[in-house]
Amino acid sequence: MRKYFAVLAICTVFSGISSAQETKNEQGKPAADQKVSPEVVNRKNPVVPSASSLAEAKKIFTVDCVMCHGQEGDGKGELAVSMKLTPPDYRNEAAMNKFTDGELFDIITNGKGGMPPEGKRATPEQIWDLVNYVRSFAQKKSSPPAK
Repeated sequence: MRKYFAVLAICTVFSGISSAQETKNEQGKPAADQKVSPEVVNRKNPVVPSASSLAEAKKIFTVDCVMCHGQEGDGKGELAVSMKLTPPDYRNEAAMNKFTDGELFDIITNGKGGMPPEGKRATPEQIWDLVNYVRSFAQKKSSPPAK
């Protein structure tokens, strides 16, 4: 039941967003237009990517993010496919290395493009957990196969 309401809430958020429209951050500016300050870029993640951090983030990701970003972080969630959205593939290590943890924190917090902001729905620690979780997709893909 909770998953149904989460999807309904996200669909409601996205229903008003066309490709020409974008979500707005907490300051009311279009999220894609926000300038990222050097402070944001250089901000360090205070949360160690532990098993508990990743487990907490997986819960949030499953409810709030999977419908667009996909269960495996490939950007092919059901909602993204049906709405012809193209979220990034978090498994692509080269693409993920273009972002600092501070930038990922900012994107998750304020949204970007058609992605709504997590904003006040999560604590800063939960958002840092999500940064760790998003990073883990590329690490899983680049890990050598177990023998």
